[in-house]
Amino acid sequence: MTGGLLAVHAHPDDETLATGALLATWAAAGRPVTVVTATRGERGEVIGRRWAHLEGDGPALAAHREDELAAALSALGVRDHGFLDEAVAAEVHYEDSGMAWVGVGRAAAPDDVPVDAFAFASLEEAADALARLLRSRRPAVVVTYEPGGGYGHPDHVRAHEVTTLALQLAAREDDTYSPAHVVPVVLWSVAGRVALRRAQVALAGDAVLAALGATIESLTLPDPSAEPPSMAVPDDEVDLLVDVAPVRDRVLAALRAHATQVQAVRPVAGEDALVGCYALSNAVLAAVPAEEAYRYATGSLRAEEAGLTWPAGVRPVT
Repeated sequence: MTGGLLAVHAHPDDETLATGALLATWAAAGRPVTVVTATRGERGEVIGRRWAHLEGDGPALAAHREDELAAALSALGVRDHGFLDEAVAAEVHYEDSGMAWVGVGRAAAPDDVPVDAFAFASLEEAADALARLLRSRRPAVVVTYEPGGGYGHPDHVRAHEVTTLALQLAAREDDTYSPAHVVPVVLWSVAGRVALRRAQVALAGDAVLAALGATIESLTLPDPSAEPPSMAVPDDEVDLLVDVAPVRDRVLAALRAHATQVQAVRPVAGEDALVGCYALSNAVLAAVPAEEAYRYATGSLRAEEAGLTWPAGVRPVT
């Protein structure tokens, strides 16, 4: 079985930041790829003077980020995309919930959550809409965040919850939606803790400094000793690795497309742990790792059990 891949994400840019290499690799192999995005990122912090006027203007920023997302998906080779609320009803709108930092690498819902915040939308309604998309696209693999949403962002957590319920609904035989579809392989985006620390240490190396030049002066290096985010798991719990180098240029182009959210995107050569770097609005340097890591979701079949053949560049950890 080859089959399609469907990725569920919370905001424009998450598809690239969390799963860019997997999406690009799947698309390059000629297999169907679908990305479902829950919100339009209305509450994102805007980088730079050029787009500063968009910050705080939810509708304008949303429209702009839709264009950024389209450009990023094109760079990754993804042709099938939809916003989750479009599958619900015309009057339903899922808005970026925003977030507040509650610790190093830990986020939670802010005090001023908007009325239409995705984090507090009806779980059943959103999952029902996603289940219909699953039955329509019939993917062999679904990928989303681990239960902690990567680093606790409430929209990421909700995307995980919606995806989990939608997989159950899509598999049910009923009179409402037919035919049912059981997704055999479900992946969570993670990072091995040791691999993550190695990449963070490498960000202070000469190769990164050479790639960034004077730009490094406006950025902060991460602390490899800090408490890791929820997506960081023991390395022996990583089930799947994706080689980023073959699709690095596509991933970097997709990151650059999200110009209101991502800065300092550079290729890096000569490092084993990373192939590029970037920073978000917090100006903390981050790695484009040499390998994207995934683990099987609870209850998922492994690829060999499902008869799934991974495309070149995707390999199980043995």
